[in-house]
Amino acid sequence: MVIQKAIKIALCFALSGTMVSFATESGKLADRAKKSLKAGKFAKGYSQLERALVASRKEADRNSEVRILIAMGQVRIKNLDFNMADSLLYNIDSDGLNRPTKAMLLRSKIALKNATEKYSEAVSLCESANTKNLDKIDDQLQGAFYSECAIAYAGNHNSEKAAQALKMVAKKTDDNTGIYFWTEARLADLQKNGNADSIYIEAEDKSVEANIPYTTANILYHRAKFLEKSEPDEAKKLFARCKTAFELMGLPKKAKTCEK
Repeated sequence: MVIQKAIKIALCFALSGTMVSFATESGKLADRAKKSLKAGKFAKGYSQLERALVASRKEADRNSEVRILIAMGQVRIKNLDFNMADSLLYNIDSDGLNRPTKAMLLRSKIALKNATEKYSEAVSLCESANTKNLDKIDDQLQGAFYSECAIAYAGNHNSEKAAQALKMVAKKTDDNTGIYFWTEARLADLQKNGNADSIYIEAEDKSVEANIPYTTANILYHRAKFLEKSEPDEAKKLFARCKTAFELMGLPKKAKTCEK
């Protein structure tokens, strides 16, 4: 019953929807990690996840263990440690996992493919999903899943399916964290739509309002990339802001991408 109640807790998009709360040592540590990561304290959050992982193995709770491994993989993706993220996510056996945990794992694998611009592989993962099973999980997690798939389809030049996935993001999320605007902006950017910057600005405003530093800095990075040729002076300012933000979050590899 405790775990079932935990599954219903809203999942945070900025932290990729991996953490749920329940009254165990691993659950408490995972909750602390979630708060640290949301606040942009990645070194502290990752250390808390490592402790939570040990606790989950002591408790012999496999779904909890896998969710923590997924969260660790997502932190690695955020710092561009793609090989480590791959080893964390692709060594997980999905047999016997509950529906939400399976969806979290699949969504994270798609995020890794998108981050490495392997969009066709990301699309294959999206289309491997059982939509009937997706309908039975938390709406916020569904929204995060469809967000990654929309980006995958746009990167793979399938604008029709990208638009369909974007509609599902709108349907499944309340957008308190700006996930819809973020997804819409990425689609506009990948599809070379001139309105991308104005949509990025809307997503940035939502992210600032929700106080999600990583998402805000990531939007600054993509805005800078989008404006790099057309408005180089503005892009330079945005790169400087995102570099500072990522450095202060303890994400040095991500910060280096902003060195322009």
